[in-house]
Amino acid sequence: MPIEPYRRGPTWWAKGRVEYLGKPITEYYRCSTGASEEAGAWAWCRDEEERRIAEHLVGASRLLTFAEAVMMYPANANTARYLIPITELWGARLVSDISPKDVRDLAPRLYPNASTDTWTRQVITPVRAVINNFRDADSGDLFHVKGYSKQDRIRQDRRRGKLSRVKKEPGSWEWLLKFREHAGERHAALALTMFVTGARISQAIAMHPDKHCRFDENQICIPGAKGHDDRWLEVPAELVAELASLPRRYPRGAVRKPENLRLFGFADRSSPRKGWVKACEAAGIPVIPFHAAGRHGFGQEMNVRQQIDEKAAGAYGGWSDTALMKRTYTHAEETVSKIHGAFYRGLAQAEAATGLSLAQRDFSYKARTKKKKGAK
Repeated sequence: MPIEPYRRGPTWWAKGRVEYLGKPITEYYRCSTGASEEAGAWAWCRDEEERRIAEHLVGASRLLTFAEAVMMYPANANTARYLIPITELWGARLVSDISPKDVRDLAPRLYPNASTDTWTRQVITPVRAVINNFRDADSGDLFHVKGYSKQDRIRQDRRRGKLSRVKKEPGSWEWLLKFREHAGERHAALALTMFVTGARISQAIAMHPDKHCRFDENQICIPGAKGHDDRWLEVPAELVAELASLPRRYPRGAVRKPENLRLFGFADRSSPRKGWVKACEAAGIPVIPFHAAGRHGFGQEMNVRQQIDEKAAGAYGGWSDTALMKRTYTHAEETVSKIHGAFYRGLAQAEAATGLSLAQRDFSYKARTKKKKGAK
């Protein structure tokens, strides 16, 4: 049955399927046309039929606008925020007319003073995801955009007078203990949880005191993120006792229903920031951000300071790619003392083996002058 309008309350809705040569080419419609008059509803139905038939004949990607592709994409809150300014500029543009170079050129236009990493995160990644969400379903021909090179990053950093990819200072037990001395109970427990488990701030904030905790089994669940499932971990008894003692809280502004309870009681990832900074300042320690204090701290502690099996660290901390864990979440510490220590250990071994000494030869100016005179 072709789509046709029918009245439903104050508005007109549409029902049926779009047909071509008597054969349905769409799923069954039962949706609002948004029209308050029958004539407007019929116009909506005819327009929809024409669009769907044209898509059927020549391919949807040739007629789909970027705004329509955005509406088809299941964006999360962050991605939706990034897509708003892009859609304002490109909403009426056909997806088929967008080239990888267009995407790369759009980023500095939208964010002239941002880093290339920000351009990738806020322009390239969301545009690519929107287009591929449609293309994957339509033809399987994926849309690829080349990222920015190291030279691009250096040029942009010089242009804006600011370095990107500033070295992160990872959390440590020393930093954590000092932080906890001046933090409130929720911030102290949050910091310990992230450092011990490698949880991201967004994962920790989302934890529910009932759904994500089995205190009698010494287990907590880190909610899934970035393509990974939830992971249940057996955690130290000290952390279990601290989490179990936290009062049950609703985030500010949340409806007081059991499902809205949160283990730490924070509404979103930015909610703990003010208390976090205050505790750092009171303790006289660097203000290390959540991710560096928690996930980077876990990676550094396990891989560099304690040097445990990287497979075990990756599995517990939620990394399927241990190379990524070691490349991104480990950092050089005490570089000079380590290198100098290795230098002198090697020197001592060589001196013992050869019977020679680095200090035996005198390279002073006086010694060189004396040597030259003796040669004459």
